[in-house]
Amino acid sequence: MTTTFATPVLSATDRCDRCGAQAYVRVVLPGGSDHWNTHEEKLRPQAVEVVDETHKLTAVAPVE
Repeated sequence: MTTTFATPVLSATDRCDRCGAQAYVRVVLPGGSDHWNTHEEKLRPQAVEVVDETHKLTAVAPVE
């Protein structure tokens, strides 16, 4: 049996474990951490995986 892993997509239910804000970045680390904006400089070199969806924060909804 072959197991494949898809990159997870963040949803509105993904929350910061510290302050409860909606998550727009997921970082997988060996030990775990939070608050991307405060710690990105230290986290990125240690990250196993980074899913960054911060572009959604400034996305403009299409006008219908």
